[in-house]
Amino acid sequence: MNKDQLLDAMAAKAGITKGQAGDALEGMLEAITSTLASGGAVALTGFGSFQVSHRAARQGVNPRTGEKLQIAAMDVPKFKAGKALKEAVR
Repeated sequence: MNKDQLLDAMAAKAGITKGQAGDALEGMLEAITSTLASGGAVALTGFGSFQVSHRAARQGVNPRTGEKLQIAAMDVPKFKAGKALKEAVR
C-alpha cells in the first residue's frame, strides 16, 4: 500500500474527502516527527510506539577497499510494534 492508497482507505473509513484525509495524515506525521526530534516518545496503544535510540560511535570497514573508517554516534528513530498489531499480522 502506498500513500495514495492509504489516503483512499482513510477517506472511505472516516467518510471524509481525500484532501481532509491527507491533511490528517500530514498532521499526524508532523506531530510524531516533532516529538521525536525533541527527544520524546509517541505511544499508540494497540499499534506500537515510536522512540529515539542512540547509536554509539563505532568503527566500520569499507567493503570495496577494506579501509577502516569511523562511524559517528547518532540518534535514530525506532518503532516497536504493539501486541494487537503483532497478533493481527500472525
